[in-house]
Amino acid sequence: MTTEPPLVLAITGASGALYALALLRTLLGLGRTVHMTMSPSAVEVFRAEVGRAPSLDAFRAEDLLDEPGPGKLVYHDHRNFSAGIASGSFLTAGMVVVPCSMSTLGSIAHGITTNLITRAADVHLKERRKLILVPRETPLSLVHLENMVQVTRAGAIVLPAAPAWYHRPKGLEDMVAFVVGRICDQLGVANRLIPRWGEGEGAD
Repeated sequence: MTTEPPLVLAITGASGALYALALLRTLLGLGRTVHMTMSPSAVEVFRAEVGRAPSLDAFRAEDLLDEPGPGKLVYHDHRNFSAGIASGSFLTAGMVVVPCSMSTLGSIAHGITTNLITRAADVHLKERRKLILVPRETPLSLVHLENMVQVTRAGAIVLPAAPAWYHRPKGLEDMVAFVVGRICDQLGVANRLIPRWGEGEGAD
């Protein structure tokens, strides 16, 4: 496990549970400490999309991951405003909300902190720390777009779950890895999840 500051992962009720799982596996596999929280709606999405339904009241890491990896996973109930990540005095290396529902994005954009997810996001904005929001929605309404502009002006990074094709993905896993790799890039987490455009140019 590294001595780097912990990362915060929040999972909300948008479609895209595979992105959250892949990111969590990657970060723990790299030995990072991850403070995680998830909404009740996220549990329903996990049940529908990946056949897993972790208990929010009696959470166990094995309910999400078969092999958590060398890192450390710290779970916080979404109602627990006493968690360290609810305070700016708790140092982190950044926060990711993936997938980020439009309801959560709208709350963050307008400073509405009704649960630990939106409170922790608000903390990252006020402390000028990295906050990455990964929406998975289509089409986008004007309200969605204006909220994205609002959070971007406040300092967040909006990183839509939009896989690329230049690396010729061979399947779903490659498409998910591309988005996770871009999230890691924004967090400053070194990774080799995807081929990078221009790699190999000028090589002998």
